[in-house]
Amino acid sequence: MTISSSLNAGVAGLTANASRLGAISDNIANSSTLGYRRVEASFESLVISGNGGNYAAGGVRATTQRLIDQGGSLVTTSNPTDLAVRGRGFLPVALSSDVAVGNGTPQMLLTSTGSFRTDSEGRLVTESGLVLLGWPAGPDGSIPTFPRDTSDGLEPVQINVNQLTGEPTTAVNLGINLPATETESTADGTPQQLSVEYFDNLGRSENIQIAFAPTVPADGASNQWTMTLADSAQDGAIIGEYALSFDDARASGGTLLDVVTLSGGPYDPTSGRLIVDVDGGPVEVNIGRPGTSEGLTQLSDSFAPLSISKDGSPVGNMTSASVDENGFVRATFDTGASRVIYQVPLVDLPNPNGMISLDQQTYRPSPDSGSFFLWNAGDGPTGDMVSFARQESATDVAGELTDMIQTQRAYSSNAKVIQTVDEMLQETTNIIR
Repeated sequence: MTISSSLNAGVAGLTANASRLGAISDNIANSSTLGYRRVEASFESLVISGNGGNYAAGGVRATTQRLIDQGGSLVTTSNPTDLAVRGRGFLPVALSSDVAVGNGTPQMLLTSTGSFRTDSEGRLVTESGLVLLGWPAGPDGSIPTFPRDTSDGLEPVQINVNQLTGEPTTAVNLGINLPATETESTADGTPQQLSVEYFDNLGRSENIQIAFAPTVPADGASNQWTMTLADSAQDGAIIGEYALSFDDARASGGTLLDVVTLSGGPYDPTSGRLIVDVDGGPVEVNIGRPGTSEGLTQLSDSFAPLSISKDGSPVGNMTSASVDENGFVRATFDTGASRVIYQVPLVDLPNPNGMISLDQQTYRPSPDSGSFFLWNAGDGPTGDMVSFARQESATDVAGELTDMIQTQRAYSSNAKVIQTVDEMLQETTNIIR
């Protein structure tokens, strides 16, 4: 019984070390595979209880586990849609063959890195056929509310390079100095004219025509103006009229003192903004808060439009797409405007090592991994998303070669045990001769 158990233990040792060598060889073979997670082999002893004080060797058993939660370091690339996860979390992807079938929502797989480029349909796909998944943004660039415990809201990220877009103007900031000398009794009262371009809802260029008419008193200086705003899209119709008063005190001279609404939207002194209705909708005009020099001022003798800015953009063609650290896919247009078109979440699970390993460094959630949750990149336990980057293999070649030497010695030792048992059995056979 003891000799027989020794033989079985030796055979078990050969089998276990062969399994460990298989894991080592797989790790070394994938030492240059981007995103690869190494396999680790562990040994467990088998104990057979003896009868009557006799000992029986139980042997050893090898178990293997892929360490999915241990990733490699990041390397930079030149492609803006090369993505890697820095920290905890995985990118949601799907097989291009699954997407092409079009039978509902494709099955979500997970990976830690990928070199995504547009295919003939504009979808972001890797060379091996993994399609990046994300939540589509609304026309205004905002991401609607999607469920976080299911992949139902995810769809292939599609970059339409032939897309045209225009952003309507919703806010205008005016930084203008009005000449104080024009409100003196000796002035001729000529209004100061200014035209500010804005973009309507169809990307067309229109203008808000602004006239500043000074109040000329009979004596001294009034420090008062009437600001009139007209819309070119409405054939010059007046959309707002406001009486402006400026301070002439020593500490706050030249700053806005008071604004009285004559027509149009009300002026808010706490924000320094007023709202006028152009043909396409309301536009917020910032003229500054009373007592500050951030908007309209009245100093010296020159009319100076110092700073005029606005949001919105004319119609432009998409030129490129990029992914930021929070997973927002932004399209950039030749007008300089950019807009969010998708958000790629990061998927996290309680036990990443419990996932099912598949080809192409992809994984599928399982009951052992626990329920997944879709996080915004950088929120909760997840890391952030890095573009222009790939994740290297988690294999440490030096460590694997060291383990291979140990495995080889252990395998040889077990083979020696089998040889010794064979010689002992041969001696036992020779007894009966």
